[in-house]
Amino acid sequence: MSTPEILTFGCRLNAFESEVMRAHAARAELGNAIIVNTCAVTGEAVRQARQAIRKAKRENADARIIVTGCAAQLKPEMFAEMAEVDSVIGNSEKMEPGTFAALATGGGGKILVDDIGSVRETAGHMIEGFGARTRAYVQIQNGCDHRCTFCIIPFARGRSRSVPAREVIAQIRTLVEGGTREVVLTGVDITAYGADLSGTLSLGGLARKILKQVPGLARLRLSSIDSIEADGDLFDAIAHEERLMPHLHLSVQAGDDMTLKRMKRRHSRADTIEFCEAVRALRPDMVFGADLIAGFPTETDDMFAQTLSIVEACGLTYLHVFPYSAREGTPAARMPQVKAGTIKARAARLRAEGTKALERHLLAQIGAEQPVLMETGARGRTPHFTPVTLRAPAHPGDIVRARLTGQAHGVLEGTALR
Repeated sequence: MSTPEILTFGCRLNAFESEVMRAHAARAELGNAIIVNTCAVTGEAVRQARQAIRKAKRENADARIIVTGCAAQLKPEMFAEMAEVDSVIGNSEKMEPGTFAALATGGGGKILVDDIGSVRETAGHMIEGFGARTRAYVQIQNGCDHRCTFCIIPFARGRSRSVPAREVIAQIRTLVEGGTREVVLTGVDITAYGADLSGTLSLGGLARKILKQVPGLARLRLSSIDSIEADGDLFDAIAHEERLMPHLHLSVQAGDDMTLKRMKRRHSRADTIEFCEAVRALRPDMVFGADLIAGFPTETDDMFAQTLSIVEACGLTYLHVFPYSAREGTPAARMPQVKAGTIKARAARLRAEGTKALERHLLAQIGAEQPVLMETGARGRTPHFTPVTLRAPAHPGDIVRARLTGQAHGVLEGTALR
């Protein structure tokens, strides 16, 4: 079976979906093609996708260019008008094997993008693995029912819909049997998991069910969560499941209450701080990452200072900093905008604060012993998702007990213990 090249941009959900497309395309014998799986979270992400399309065509003049993902869902005509592009397919269509069967025989038309808002279910999609990687992403949910004023993604992903637990567990079991040691549960709004299904199973209950029914899974992680949606089941899982890794990435966005209100977020600054304190009371070694936006419309210096200070207030370790990017069609795009230079400067300050926070975390780890899941012969990650380089090589997929001896450039150094 021939397999096209896939260029993946954006989130972990896109990474999972690229693997599904890879399998569909191989079965359809869609050869000599490049699939570009785009992201639309910022204007820069769209620009990078267009740039990658042009480069791919320059370097592979005879290849068919197929564009999909969130940016393609939102702006199919824009991509279809590019001379390099042969086909544009939507976020729902890219998950269907029939789409690739049609493309392989020259059918489907140049644009195959339907109304994503009409999609009400998300089926499980079986993949056998993520190449040679020891970590795999598994989709448990798609879409979002919230309307944050800065976010275009609900219009690209549709309404929130969950994958039934039996399908999630079957997928994880298949991956573990194929050698995967760590699984990351992913989606657009995974803390909304289960609300659209019959029964009462939520994210925490799903995590515990997975760990019980797939005892061979060494590590389970959660992708970005909305802490205001955390329920008792999630706190129970954090407290009692050792194989649920002590690292959570939070959708925080801002540390100022007025900014959060204008973003139409459902949490306050105090809610985020209280969540971190409550989780650390249950799991003292928990580390937190966070998404933060710099330069949201109307943000003053004092408002930004509140966002800057939440890094220390919550003890955040890993920051994903997004300079605010106005997205056409969102309420925030119509608000008074912050000057571009100010946005850039604030993003730089946030990133600098994130660098200091990460260095504090790394220094605190020196002298400790940690199990390191090896991703390559020399590099792996601790349960806290911290990268580690070992002096002596090990086999990818091995979990090696190591003493952490130093750090450089954001990476811990360690020695394997025999």
